[in-house]
Amino acid sequence: MSGRPISRRQALALFGLGTAGVAAGTVGWAAGAGAPTDRNRREAGASGERLRQPPVAVSRGGVLDVTLTAAPGARLAGRDTSAWAFNGTCPGPTLRVRPGDVLRARLFNHIDQPTNLHTHGLHVSPQGNGDNPFVTVEPGDSFDYAIAVPADHPAGTFWYHPHHHGTVADQIFAGLAGALLVDGGPDPDLPVSDDLVLLVTDITLDGAGRVASPNMMARMTGREGELVLVNGQHQPVITAVPGAVQRWRVINGCVSRVLALRLAGHRLTQVALDGVFLPAPADRDQVVLAPGNRADLLVRPTRAGRYALVSRPYDRGSLGMMGGMMDGGPSASGPLTLATLVASGTATPSAALPARLPAPSIPPGNVSRRRQITFAMGMGGMDMGGMAFTIDGRTFDPGRDDQTVALDTVEEWTVVNTSPMDHAFHLHAWPFHVLTGAPAAGVRQDVVLVPARGSVRLRIPFTDYAGRSVYHCHVLDHEDLGMMATVNVRP
Repeated sequence: MSGRPISRRQALALFGLGTAGVAAGTVGWAAGAGAPTDRNRREAGASGERLRQPPVAVSRGGVLDVTLTAAPGARLAGRDTSAWAFNGTCPGPTLRVRPGDVLRARLFNHIDQPTNLHTHGLHVSPQGNGDNPFVTVEPGDSFDYAIAVPADHPAGTFWYHPHHHGTVADQIFAGLAGALLVDGGPDPDLPVSDDLVLLVTDITLDGAGRVASPNMMARMTGREGELVLVNGQHQPVITAVPGAVQRWRVINGCVSRVLALRLAGHRLTQVALDGVFLPAPADRDQVVLAPGNRADLLVRPTRAGRYALVSRPYDRGSLGMMGGMMDGGPSASGPLTLATLVASGTATPSAALPARLPAPSIPPGNVSRRRQITFAMGMGGMDMGGMAFTIDGRTFDPGRDDQTVALDTVEEWTVVNTSPMDHAFHLHAWPFHVLTGAPAAGVRQDVVLVPARGSVRLRIPFTDYAGRSVYHCHVLDHEDLGMMATVNVRP
């Protein structure tokens, strides 16, 4: 993929191709945008197996030394496939570090595209061999990362994935992702019997187990795979004892899909978002996660039975009538069953949850600068009338500084979305507090949905680390098509 805008002729032609592809039974944009088809349920091979946890690599003596090899060949949903994996598993190994540790990761690239590594959500240096999105690891090469986790880093749920511009969506869709957990720190004593990672991904496979390539319409809308997996499994079973509390670390590792989570017969008690605690446990009927978001949920079955964890339909908007050319977008299909909670055995007494949690406070109001950032997509104005995915009217240029910020200052950014589709704003290295326009206003995040024709206001402390990094739409096809920009934090 490239970041070049799509020409008007391409867009008009591809609208027809997407529709024709569905009619012919091939992988078209609409088929890839909805629920798993019956064919893909059959192709899953195995469904309803007990949920497995990925392999775990734990730091020792302040260091986590790990080798991550990106290569084809992953077993997904009970099938051997040509999907890509870290160290042969999808998800890759769960990396567990503590505040003050150094993550030393040697990345080997055995796929046929350039790649790199992003530790999504960590507040760490973006320079050199840190969390540097400008690193390129060519096929057959390797790179040694040394990422220093600060001593005061929040304990929580993060993740890692490739971030080489132009190939990010392809590589995550193909299976390159893993959980990254920070242990210790100000972590309250939660009364949990099980601590589980649930990394949700989606993919489309053909009958031979090959990853399907999206057409241009799917890229413009943001692809959604036909097969939705949890830890690489199709509709796994999570076992529990009535009354016992489980901690579910849910990671939305999908390229474009928004998860709207509900658990049949239960409310979900959310204790953290994007790796940091909320001010207090919050009981919710539904938890919405944009691509890249994480939520830590406490689940306590009240009685024996089977309860479906589902993602309800979520309308991300559509391409709209851009220049009168088209009206298409992701379908809001029926609910998807992600997993099933099976509770059995003798009920146990439930311990009380803490009344308060160690949420980071909103930075004080001494704001040094206010900026407006505009996400847009549409026809005309770029590349002789082509369709463009832009931030502030420009597509991504890694050599250009789009924002220059003074180190150790606090800024407020208003992110405006002028398009008819939702976009998910993500800033590397420096997490932010959402002040308006989100259900969790006032909570520290690193991804936030910006609604179609809407806006959000963020307070961002650019503290601790100087250097260049990026902000972008975490609907990753949109990022690869140019909806990304740079920020340079200078001492």
